[in-house]
Amino acid sequence: MNGTATAPIVTISGLTKRFGSNRALHDVDLTVARGEVVVLLGLSGSGKSTLLRHIDGLESPSEGSLDVLGERVETLSQKSLRSLRSRVAMIFQQFELVPSLTVLENVLTGALSRLSGPRLGVWTYPRALRRQALGHLDRVGLLEKAYERSELLSGGQQQRVAIARALMQEPQILLADEPVASLDPESSEQVMRLIREIAADDGLTVICSLHQVDLALGWGDRIVGLRHGEVVLDTPTDGLTKSQVMEVYGRVTPTAELRAIETELATESLLLTRGAEA
Repeated sequence: MNGTATAPIVTISGLTKRFGSNRALHDVDLTVARGEVVVLLGLSGSGKSTLLRHIDGLESPSEGSLDVLGERVETLSQKSLRSLRSRVAMIFQQFELVPSLTVLENVLTGALSRLSGPRLGVWTYPRALRRQALGHLDRVGLLEKAYERSELLSGGQQQRVAIARALMQEPQILLADEPVASLDPESSEQVMRLIREIAADDGLTVICSLHQVDLALGWGDRIVGLRHGEVVLDTPTDGLTKSQVMEVYGRVTPTAELRAIETELATESLLLTRGAEA
């Protein structure tokens, strides 16, 4: 973690989100320091993506409050939300690149919030931005791929392009929603190493959702575990064991097993009762 500045950059208080009768988040409290790398862990449907979308202002809370980069997110106008999102970049599991565009142009689209009017083609972007985009591609190890179509790249390479595009926003916060879920283990390690290095070099705050416990322990400063929309674990990774982290998932198993046992015992009791009556 960047030790020079630890003031909260994200503060979430009592966050609850309901979609109709379904509760996606419940009474979530979370504070993230500037320069911290926080990993969200939990089963599918535990609320990880919903939490990230709230931080980016893509969802409004049913209850509670969010303060991001000094802005009270739920009170912002659409114009102010767009301004906030320009400082909060997001990368996704499926990369969200435009397949027919070159790698360089995909990266350049990350600067659109700083420009007025549409841009069609690499050469319609200012020279300074083209140089900046090439610099980011060099940083992620893909400078030689700048003029190739993005659809020709491997999954790991496409995710590195997505990281370079996010850096074009000049963000203060990077949100990553399952960024390595569709990658092989080697590519996953490369992508997480890159994210970690960029965070350290730039003092960038990272909040990343993952399924892989080993990656979370290896690359995060802190792990926040979610289950059924509630925070069930929030602790630094230093000294944390894999078995301790697995409790985020394991707490579901005993309940399921207990219900199965109870059902089996009830069935046996019913059969015994019927047998006795017969």
